[in-house]
Amino acid sequence: MSPEEDTLFVDLDSRASSLRTLLPGRFIVLDGPDGCGKSTQMSRMKAFCLRFGIEMEHVREPGGTTIGEQIREILLDSANDRMVVRTEMLLYMASRSQLIAERIRPALDANRFVLADRFISSTLAYQGTGGGLSPEEIMSVGDVTTAATKPDLVVILDVDTEIASTRISGELDRMERKGRSFHERVRAGYLDQIERDPEHHLRIDAGQSPDEVFSDLLQGLIDRLS
Repeated sequence: MSPEEDTLFVDLDSRASSLRTLLPGRFIVLDGPDGCGKSTQMSRMKAFCLRFGIEMEHVREPGGTTIGEQIREILLDSANDRMVVRTEMLLYMASRSQLIAERIRPALDANRFVLADRFISSTLAYQGTGGGLSPEEIMSVGDVTTAATKPDLVVILDVDTEIASTRISGELDRMERKGRSFHERVRAGYLDQIERDPEHHLRIDAGQSPDEVFSDLLQGLIDRLS
């Protein structure tokens, strides 16, 4: 851990005390468009929980299980450029169903804190607003997929599409290769979810520094779960 991160953790001792009580048995989703800094915040959250003794089950979508990782390879393979959006949606749902059965539900039943890197909110944004499927069609499959396992809170890391594009480096996967207009629709989809259901969604300005985003994330969890 860097000196900067160590200082950050010292400053957050009081928040850790609250979160030790609030997080066990909770299901939180961290989501947002590509380039929002989600991976950075996931890493910080894992380190935070480890340091302060909060037992956490971290899962990612698509993937997180042997079957899910195989589905992930299909979904993100750039060679699969003929895949239609409905197939995308069904594959994401299949991976999600396995993840819930193998890891999310058992962890919640054991009163552990579950932090998911994406969930149905991603499908609504990417295959829904971005790809053109209706929310009704997605949720008709989603309700079967989740078997009533719903997140307590969906945290959306919101960032301008132009800024997000500068943060994506290396070889792009099939989803990241989609054009700017697609990713603008995706962002709009996330914002629409926040507007439609503010009780279960929290927007965080991901255009800030990673330290500021993480501070807002922890405080947001305390405010919403208290």
